[in-house]
Amino acid sequence: MGARAAPDARHPVAAESRTRSVHSPVPMPERGKHHPHRWRVWLLAALLGWAGLVGALELTAEEAAGRRLYREGIGAGETPVEACLGPAGTSLPASAVPCAGCHGRDGRGRPEGGIRPPEITWRHLTSARPAYDEASLARALGGGIDPAGERLEPAMPRFVMSWRDLANLGAYLKRLEEDRDPGLHEARLRLGTLLPSAGPLAAAGRTVGALLQAALDELNQTGGIHGRRLELVIADPGPDRASAEAALAGLVEGGDVFALLAPLAPALAERYGELLAPGGMPLVGPLPGPGGEVSRLVFAPLPGPGEQLSALAEFAAGESAPGETPALIVYPPEAARQAEALATRLRARGWQRLGLLGYGAPAPSGAKPLAADLQALFFLGSGEALVALGAALDGAGLAPRLYASAQQVAGAALRLPPAFSGRLFLAYPLLPADVTPAGAQALEALRRRAGLDEHQPALQIGAYSAALLLAEGLKRTGRDASRERLVSELENLHALQTGVTPPLGFGPGRRVGAAGAHIVGVDLAAGRFVPTGRYVEAAP
Repeated sequence: MGARAAPDARHPVAAESRTRSVHSPVPMPERGKHHPHRWRVWLLAALLGWAGLVGALELTAEEAAGRRLYREGIGAGETPVEACLGPAGTSLPASAVPCAGCHGRDGRGRPEGGIRPPEITWRHLTSARPAYDEASLARALGGGIDPAGERLEPAMPRFVMSWRDLANLGAYLKRLEEDRDPGLHEARLRLGTLLPSAGPLAAAGRTVGALLQAALDELNQTGGIHGRRLELVIADPGPDRASAEAALAGLVEGGDVFALLAPLAPALAERYGELLAPGGMPLVGPLPGPGGEVSRLVFAPLPGPGEQLSALAEFAAGESAPGETPALIVYPPEAARQAEALATRLRARGWQRLGLLGYGAPAPSGAKPLAADLQALFFLGSGEALVALGAALDGAGLAPRLYASAQQVAGAALRLPPAFSGRLFLAYPLLPADVTPAGAQALEALRRRAGLDEHQPALQIGAYSAALLLAEGLKRTGRDASRERLVSELENLHALQTGVTPPLGFGPGRRVGAAGAHIVGVDLAAGRFVPTGRYVEAAP
């Protein structure tokens, strides 16, 4: 954060620069000149009641270069900016001690190692007595002397940079207070979600919305997170992918939203990462699960069907000899990518006699060719389609082991022909044993606050665990929050105990908190589900 007071071979100053005072490295507007357009922008910002318009802050090239220098310690020229530390002036690259590392991305200073770095927003610097200007800023940064002639704290580095870098940094400091991620305000933090208000998922949308609002209200009653109240912004994804994409774009581009929480928009299940990447908006808790998508921005507490089937593949490999077992993956057109991903996992586990069979009708037809020695079948699709397939297999005198996601088929599993009793295995992301007494009590209290009953418990737990996960990430991120820091903190979160799920943990390349499934058998004669006692981690 600074410059030496005079140019040398390391600090070239162009001839044009020499015609100006070295105490004014940052170009200033002409005094008395009227700027009606800029005045209108400032007036609009004031009327909106916050520093900066909704949306991304527009920076000039100089301000953007200054931001990089402030945040990363990297200047605009080829020669690296240096930082001199301590009485001996030990030299380090400024990238090792960037301004934001101590003063925070918002410039307000954060205690570290017993030292409280001061606030360095331009408003604060220019309101001090004596006040900073461009010249005194240069002396402070390059020589460690404040406007009153006093030495700065020894912990403050002295920086060596060009006049160009100094001008860029000064330009950015004047915009620093405005430069926050959308949705992040002094006293509030805005979270967005997508919840349908009409159609077959309307009731689920109301349930998720009520639960999320109750969870945020509970946090706000205790002061929010780091002094910020949490606000929920709900957009309706509409009936199809196009409307869902438009609703998401509205939140990302103009909704003043920091992060996305537990959206219920199945049409976007495999597109969230792509759509959120340009703005770097994190998503915590997509409902349903991630659906095979891998994105550094998307964090799912619980596994989706793809991860559940991967766990089933691991389980099945231990139950038979994969190299000798004829197996088939049956899937509808919309699950083709999941089927291919599952086939890749199965082949990696040694399944050599593996086929894929897609079906285009609402249910598989008995006319489809089925191998007479078929022993294992992995099913993707609806419960009704599974029942129809079971009837076709039974009619052909076949009873292979069936593997499916409970999330997709559990409601219809008990209607399969008796021949499949003990031969059907379902993957469950949760079982009642995962819920601790304290977790059950907390969830019940939240239900009462939201006016909900126990209908759709898995959906409620999914939304609740997403809210807990995001809250934990925000707490770890600290007051000096940013989207990038939230992603980093979530990625480094391990063994989070929610009380309603298995322990949640993430890491580089891992974006499903509980990346496994409970394996449950089905006793068709008794009409009941029989846990095997196995919790199987999904293959990476």
